[in-house]
Amino acid sequence: MGYGARKIERAAAPDGCPVRRGPDGVWQVCGYAEARAVLRSTGTVQAGLGIETVEKLPSGLRRPVLYRDGPEHREHRRQTARFFTPRRVDERYREVMVRVAETQIGKVRAAGRAHLADLSFHLAIEVAASVIGLTESRPGIRRRLERFFPEKFGTPGLTSLHGIHWLLRQNVNWSRVYLADVRPAVRARRRQRRDDLISHLLDEGCSAGEILGECLTFAAAGMVTTREFVNVAAWHLFTDDELLGRFRAADEPGRIAILHEILRLEPVIGRLRRRTTAALELPGDDGVVTVPTGALVEVDLESANVDARTVGERPELIRPGRPLAEGAGAAGLAFGDGPHKCPGAHIAILETDIFLSRLFALPGIRMAAPPGVGFKDEIAGYELRGCTVECRV
Repeated sequence: MGYGARKIERAAAPDGCPVRRGPDGVWQVCGYAEARAVLRSTGTVQAGLGIETVEKLPSGLRRPVLYRDGPEHREHRRQTARFFTPRRVDERYREVMVRVAETQIGKVRAAGRAHLADLSFHLAIEVAASVIGLTESRPGIRRRLERFFPEKFGTPGLTSLHGIHWLLRQNVNWSRVYLADVRPAVRARRRQRRDDLISHLLDEGCSAGEILGECLTFAAAGMVTTREFVNVAAWHLFTDDELLGRFRAADEPGRIAILHEILRLEPVIGRLRRRTTAALELPGDDGVVTVPTGALVEVDLESANVDARTVGERPELIRPGRPLAEGAGAAGLAFGDGPHKCPGAHIAILETDIFLSRLFALPGIRMAAPPGVGFKDEIAGYELRGCTVECRV
């Protein structure tokens, strides 16, 4: 049995997958096994996601973990892994998730109507802030973050007026987040360490500027992407009575299985990039394909997640609990894989379940207006805005 198909229609995968070299010299990887091999390879480094901007930072400034590779990156992930284990998520962050979710659901109950993107962003901000340690922020953190995150990654050419304006605007946005959110948190933790990421970074000797970079990286991963997933999962549930009925009747593991399957079909980020530092051999339909050193590789997560060789029959439909090939994750590659796999996967799924299970328990809850879909072309990511929910008071 299967439920609804994709809501988000992105550009079709190029012909010739699972692995092909495009006319521009960029290697396109669309098969699941091939994509996983790229992401797990130690012969690649991060590309895309604004790394061009980060490379222009002073050489003495430590790069955020997202933009590091090799032993330094692995050691950082090892030291911070404790903040993201399933046990810690359940024991330390569940209470925060429930409290914030109840507060946001209370807004719908009181007003009878709300914008889902607003509710989900408040949820994602407060949960991520708790993990990071941004707990002394002045009012207005949501607006500051929305101003900071750009419509496009990278920077325009600084020889143009547009590029100069972009640079000045982003410097102002960095300053706002630093002064109102990061500096108060750092000052509080210099006085007394706590069990959070900022305290760990201080113990490592990071400067305030380096901590700012890490906080913004985790904010993008833990706030912006979770907001979009909450919206797309709710959209599926609002428009599929059978799937919603199954969600409402399920226990927590059953609901999480549904959310994983929705995420497999609707990865928030649809494309990741890597650059090879050594020749990379990938399995292909016609034998081994060798990607040369120095090549730019685009991993098409959206296509990989519907590779029937790995996810089975009718990959374009939502089928919670579908049989998967050995080693495949329930959400496919939606959280990435390998050294840069998203550390906050358990957090994102649990907070989404806690929020949506309460939202759909409201009497008469309905979607009064569906979301509009926008895109971030550089990462094949979607943005959902305008979804309005209503309930009987």
